[in-house]
Amino acid sequence: MTARPLNIFLGRKAAQHIANQGWVGRDVSLVLGASGGPKWLILSQLDRLLFGRFLMHDRTDALQAVGSSIGSWRHACLSQRDPVAALDRLEDIYVNWQYSKRLNIHEISAASIAMLEHVFGDSGASALIDHPRLHSYIVTARGRGLNSSQYRAALALGMGTAAITNTVHRDLLASQFQRILFTSAAAPALPFDNFNTRQISLRQETVTKALHASGSIPFLLAGERNISTAPTGHYWDGGIIDYHFDLAPFAEQRLIFYPHFRGDLTQGWFDKFLPWRRHRSPLAENLVLVCPSQDFIDSLPYGKIPDRSDFSRMSTQERVTYWRTCIERSRELAADFQSQIDNPDPLADTLILKDAYRRKP
Repeated sequence: MTARPLNIFLGRKAAQHIANQGWVGRDVSLVLGASGGPKWLILSQLDRLLFGRFLMHDRTDALQAVGSSIGSWRHACLSQRDPVAALDRLEDIYVNWQYSKRLNIHEISAASIAMLEHVFGDSGASALIDHPRLHSYIVTARGRGLNSSQYRAALALGMGTAAITNTVHRDLLASQFQRILFTSAAAPALPFDNFNTRQISLRQETVTKALHASGSIPFLLAGERNISTAPTGHYWDGGIIDYHFDLAPFAEQRLIFYPHFRGDLTQGWFDKFLPWRRHRSPLAENLVLVCPSQDFIDSLPYGKIPDRSDFSRMSTQERVTYWRTCIERSRELAADFQSQIDNPDPLADTLILKDAYRRKP
């Protein structure tokens, strides 16, 4: 049998629901978007299918969209009047942006803000805030203590302290960062019980700032300081706390849909360096996780999906050519998911997960 380009992981409750109801986008109550920078490009054609037809078709109740970093940017496209056109704009400017040879954080941040403004145009921020059927949650990490410093040496010490405390126990990271969710107008509270989570309603003038902050990796981008209506301090990449997300707070959701870059989950950014914190199998009873298969990834140029190292490893022309090739190949993922939707057996070739909501310290 030919290997599929797409892996589809289903929690047991999700599998039972889909076996009974089939693949119905309006049954999804929450969609997740992970951090990952250029990795999102391998999902670009799948996003067009999901955002353009599957998730919002015939929907009457609201879909909750929780995203950190580039995941929040993708969801910002979903909130637009024409989500596919918004994805087209984001993809085009993201891939083709010309950076100088000696990058600094201010240049990268200015580019990020320009990209967001290009995607939004005159009315995009309002569309995100006021969308009647999409509740948006933009995840940021507010620095505490030295992690709120504007000085590089102090921030380095703070980040080092955060890495050490996180190694002892993930919950200790709350002494270094607070989770702040910037939300659309009607978004209800999410049941987070850690990181002293607060939700702040977005305003027209804070949408771009929140999205820029959500993707601001310390030392690579500038972040945002003292965002209006939010607690004072410096705001960083939401992936510091929610890199791939802890799924436990979403246990009561009907179906979680998670288009992802890989088949395992790492809750926070610092956990990347701790192998015992990585969930080899995504864990949630109500989860639908779709991601490129390893065979598909191996067949790509360089045997990988796009990532930040491409900026240093490749010339601009090489990078753009490679990224465009991956985007074109991502059509295979979209076609594979469409075939899954159309299959008379909705569970054909899916992988059923066994254990749910297991947390590791």
